[in-house]
Amino acid sequence: MNTLIPTPGRSLLNDDFDNLFEGFFRPLRRFGETPPQGLVPAIDVTERDNEYIIRAEMPGIDKDAIEVTLVDGLLTISGESKEDHEEKEGERVIRQERRYGKYVRTLRLDTQIDEMKVKANYKDGVLELVLPKAEAAKPKKIAIS
Repeated sequence: MNTLIPTPGRSLLNDDFDNLFEGFFRPLRRFGETPPQGLVPAIDVTERDNEYIIRAEMPGIDKDAIEVTLVDGLLTISGESKEDHEEKEGERVIRQERRYGKYVRTLRLDTQIDEMKVKANYKDGVLELVLPKAEAAKPKKIAIS
């Protein structure tokens, strides 16, 4: 059995009590519904007159392991982080909180996107996508005479 070392100022009982209420405010799944597979990256979506900016947190993932697809207004961001820990003699893991696995996030875009001008940038664990709106989707200003 692993012995856990409590954080100064906290006891193991406090951690157990916190974990008891961790999922309390999450929506309940319907009967028979399967939980989503993989990890879901947190995202921010910003809309400008001519484009959308999407920022997705994908910590610990190599940029070559990230895949972005846009098909019929359905944007899918996926990637996978692999555990890089190898046990050495005389060493043991006491606590592991970092997550490893496949990240997947899918969004339906209700505006047409100019797919030829999409830009992607990945820096410091954050993927940034710039999705320009197609000409037909941009707002038109009408002059009043």
